[in-house]
Amino acid sequence: MTHANTLVLPVSKHTSGAIQYLTSIKQRTPLTLDIGAECSLARSKRCDECLSPPRPGCNNNTCTLMPLNPVIGSEGNFEEVGQDVISLHSTDGFKRKFAVCLPSSRRSYGVVFFGDGPYNLLPSIDVSKSLIYTPLIINPVTTGANYEEGEPSSEYFINVTSIKINGKVLSGFNTSLLTIDKDGYGGTKISSVNPYTVMETSIYNAFVNLFTKELSGVPRVTPVEPFGVCFNSTNLGSTRVGLPVPNIDLVLQSESVYWRIFGANSMVQVNQDVLCLGFVDNGQSPSNPRTNIVIRAHQIENNLLQFDLASSRLGFSSSLLFRQTTCANFNFTSVA
Repeated sequence: MTHANTLVLPVSKHTSGAIQYLTSIKQRTPLTLDIGAECSLARSKRCDECLSPPRPGCNNNTCTLMPLNPVIGSEGNFEEVGQDVISLHSTDGFKRKFAVCLPSSRRSYGVVFFGDGPYNLLPSIDVSKSLIYTPLIINPVTTGANYEEGEPSSEYFINVTSIKINGKVLSGFNTSLLTIDKDGYGGTKISSVNPYTVMETSIYNAFVNLFTKELSGVPRVTPVEPFGVCFNSTNLGSTRVGLPVPNIDLVLQSESVYWRIFGANSMVQVNQDVLCLGFVDNGQSPSNPRTNIVIRAHQIENNLLQFDLASSRLGFSSSLLFRQTTCANFNFTSVA
């Protein structure tokens, strides 16, 4: 579907085997939506002519890619939307900009916009007018499974400088882990191919300790894998933005710029009475993991993210529930 100078595609959530987000173009075979798909930015055996200088995202033409299938753990010939399709911005006249709004339910559709706003959601809310912006940064070393030696990463990294829970700064870990070093280790990236945000062990332990301290009035229960901490949710109640749990702030380039994560995105209801913190321990630095924080799909559902590749910046809305709308509130009939 097209609207003005924007291509609009529906996004559906699938949970068979592993959570995936799928889209399709003109009713063709569904494509896996992976915001963090790798594609070379420099000349490469895998790209015909990627001539633009290094920056986040494939941004000059279409590259041939054998992506790693996250479900079966092997390479395959399926296409990955996100950075493969982002080449449409230069070849088909779209601005080099796209926005993703993932649904939280299998019963509704989210939306991907290729091009600039407005990003209108019911009831008459243009989300593009209230985005907060932070730079997209380059990791000098690729973190993907498909790469040429010496090429930078084309994944989407942001500069998280600190983390706050209920306004309290997370401590008790080496804060240099939040920075990408010269060998490409560290930092924070965004990916939609797996469900839950992962953190390096020392960051995760500090994170869990402070979160549980701030939620000390709620009884803990035996954790349910893959989560490290779970709670009895019987008497928690609810709010417009999910369960009433401590807010999590990813502080970016300044204290006044932060991505706030509310209960709807921080917690996972695993059964009627058990609620788990939806973040997972990803191992000890430096050998594992390579990226110390990966913001994943559950944390970005019902958030609108705009990737402006021309300006190398990310625009984000935080939870749309706070504005009394969701990613399922795009009216596809208005662009038919």
